[in-house]
Amino acid sequence: MMFEPERLKEALGTLGAVLEDRRQTAELVVVGGGALMILGVVQRATADLDVVARVDGTRWVSAEPLPRPLQEAVRDVGTALGLDSCWLNAGPADLLTYGLPAGFVERVITRHFGALTIHLASHEDLIALKVYAAADHWPDRSKHLQDLRALKPSPAQLRAAARWCRTHDPSPGFRDQLLRPLLAHLGTELSDDE
Repeated sequence: MMFEPERLKEALGTLGAVLEDRRQTAELVVVGGGALMILGVVQRATADLDVVARVDGTRWVSAEPLPRPLQEAVRDVGTALGLDSCWLNAGPADLLTYGLPAGFVERVITRHFGALTIHLASHEDLIALKVYAAADHWPDRSKHLQDLRALKPSPAQLRAAARWCRTHDPSPGFRDQLLRPLLAHLGTELSDDE
């Protein structure tokens, strides 16, 4: 099942209410198309909400695995609302291990849904993540490229995103065969030292 923006907000509100009823809380860091929808950047449907990390006190820890009480609440909300069992998942948790863009923590945008707190990647960080995803799928004109266009990045933001992407894949092939053509398609040149 695909989420439209209002349906995703309903699911998050329901999850927050279920957690509150169970005297539990959850604090999650979210990226991807779901974050773009919650922020109102895109109106396209998305299959799930991508959780990159959980907040444990003052520390960010891997979202994988999600704590069992949260998994149960997610499953119960999914069943009640007729959603896919993995409507909220830790698919991109490796991003935390390999490194989020510098300053990511300070730039998050926070939304509250009852006992559920969601920290959304900022505009700048969503650009970096979408450049990486679009390059990874290049030359496919994927949803990531459409999302990137919706973010309306400046050339400077695209180059900064490309520099961060290179921290994940420093290979010349990634730079020359994926990043360069992607940025050229978006009207931005990538220099040899980027």
